[in-house]
Amino acid sequence: MEEQQNNNQLNIELSEEVAEGIYSNLAIITHSNSEFVVDFIRMMPGIPKAKVKSRIVLTPQHAKRLMKALKDNIGKFEQVHGTIKDTDMPTGLPMNFGGPTAQA
Repeated sequence: MEEQQNNNQLNIELSEEVAEGIYSNLAIITHSNSEFVVDFIRMMPGIPKAKVKSRIVLTPQHAKRLMKALKDNIGKFEQVHGTIKDTDMPTGLPMNFGGPTAQA
């Protein structure tokens, strides 16, 4: 007997290149009235120049879902591993790329 595939199931493909991931130790977030832009950056010690390694553009609704999912996952992580210590951000970082920004 053949199983019927659930129509609500999403088949997600992950290439080997994307599966390796990209390391980021700074995120700069900007937004307009219709989208959020998250730039993931890798800063290296002693090097005054940093490159954006990946940019993700989200609708406001997806940005809010991401925030809720991160909050939930951080809570689960901290239950197992303890509180994540918040460290000070390095000084001298650009605070504005032409729109409202936040850093993470």
